[in-house]
Amino acid sequence: MTQAIVALASQYGRYGYRRIKSLLDEAGWDVGCDRVQRIWRREGLKVPQKQRPRGRLWLNDGSCIRLRPERRGHVWSYDFVEAQTHDGRKLRLMTLIDEFTRECLAIRVARRINGFGVLEAMANVMLMRGVPEHIRSDNGPEMTAKVVRNWLAQVGAKTLFIEPGTPGRMATASHSMGSSAMSC
Repeated sequence: MTQAIVALASQYGRYGYRRIKSLLDEAGWDVGCDRVQRIWRREGLKVPQKQRPRGRLWLNDGSCIRLRPERRGHVWSYDFVEAQTHDGRKLRLMTLIDEFTRECLAIRVARRINGFGVLEAMANVMLMRGVPEHIRSDNGPEMTAKVVRNWLAQVGAKTLFIEPGTPGRMATASHSMGSSAMSC
């Protein structure tokens, strides 16, 4: 019976133990729901979580809303992560990645990181790796600072902005430096 339950669970991946019990009944097995559930748990079977559908890739006018990286140095992303030390003091980490290779290019750790800290971290990486075509970030104050936008325009990197409240790489159409901000 265990082999039958495991076989049915692997064949019908979205079925739970109750529906598997119904399939067993149809196949001629005389078994109770509690027994199927006990075997289900013992074998470590689970119904996988439904995956959230991705956002649309195209707008109604046919323009692309999410720029996908095509090669190394095409799209870089940066964002901030906060952590606390054992004494409760805040630490900020700025992470800079290449979206194509998913390589972490820089991590800057400090109590406070402002627009000039962002520039310093990006400039160090750009000296070694060259200037990327696009940089993605969210709408945080460090990303929308005039000094950051102006500097990126001078070095020739275009910005990509995500909509507020959207996670990570769900970026809106690429904008030039005059728009709001970008994300990792």
